[in-house]
Amino acid sequence: MNKLIMLLVVFLSLGLVITSGCVDSQEVSASSDKPVVAVSILPQAEFVEKVAGDQVRVLVMVPQGADPHTYEITPGQLRDLSKAQMYVKVGSGLDFENVWMDRLIAQNSGMLIVDSSSGIKLRTMEAHSHGDEDHDHDEHDAEAHDHEEHDHEEHDHEEHDEDNHTHSHTHAAGAKDPHIWTSPLEAKIMVNNIYAGLVQIDPDNKDLYMQNRDAYLAELDGADAMIRETLSGKEGSSFIVYHPSWGYFADEYGLVEVSVEIEGKEPSAKDMQRLIDTAKEKNITVIFVQPGFSATSAKSIASEINAEVVAIDPLAKDYIDNLAKVSEAFAKGLA
Repeated sequence: MNKLIMLLVVFLSLGLVITSGCVDSQEVSASSDKPVVAVSILPQAEFVEKVAGDQVRVLVMVPQGADPHTYEITPGQLRDLSKAQMYVKVGSGLDFENVWMDRLIAQNSGMLIVDSSSGIKLRTMEAHSHGDEDHDHDEHDAEAHDHEEHDHEEHDHEEHDEDNHTHSHTHAAGAKDPHIWTSPLEAKIMVNNIYAGLVQIDPDNKDLYMQNRDAYLAELDGADAMIRETLSGKEGSSFIVYHPSWGYFADEYGLVEVSVEIEGKEPSAKDMQRLIDTAKEKNITVIFVQPGFSATSAKSIASEINAEVVAIDPLAKDYIDNLAKVSEAFAKGLA
């Protein structure tokens, strides 16, 4: 009798394990049925998720805390990428993409490549200051483009492809500034490009994607209005930042970006003195740094001018909330 009871317990246990295994397998299978969309950086993941909702799975190549100028992909990421139906590249000359994009495409030649910079006029990097160029959104407003009928597989973008491949370091003066996402109006164009790509790989959900896109574009318009109100009266002000990530933001809101980093390198003693003199002349009381980058030079300058060092992150995933925090930080730090 005892043996019989033990056998029954064993069989019941096996049944539970098998059933549990089946449920797990079904969940994985159901999850894997969703299209996989790969992106380079976290802000793009936010854009994809805002348009697609839970209809896709997003794979981020450069994870949180990593530097997109130096990050190296893992074998596991390459395996995951082989399942992607679509890759959304920043497309503006990001070092990560300059180095890795050909290999990523070779890993999965069947995925749709969407250039999220399509329709954006790239700004030119300068050695120290930014904001002198005209930044006319009327030329390329997202609403003026018929993205739904645009074939993203044929995006060559002659206007800046040469820059993407001839500059090994995006910080060199004269190179194109890759940080297009830091302006919410440029982000609107990126979102429209992402929407068009999603419709290509998943046309059945076009109406949902359009509804979600329109709602998020309205949020971005709200963010733009919020920034303008927060920075009202600060037009023409200069700010010092270690890594020159905020050029598009500065151009959009009438600010002048001064970079501690000179063409991707630590500043010389002469450069440091020039930055200190600029900070004193402009009455700059805050030096902005980026997580993951050295703050040594920024702290040295700050100590000379009795300024505060504040971290702001251009790669945060919570895009609109982050813009609010950054705008408040700029407003407090600008003379």
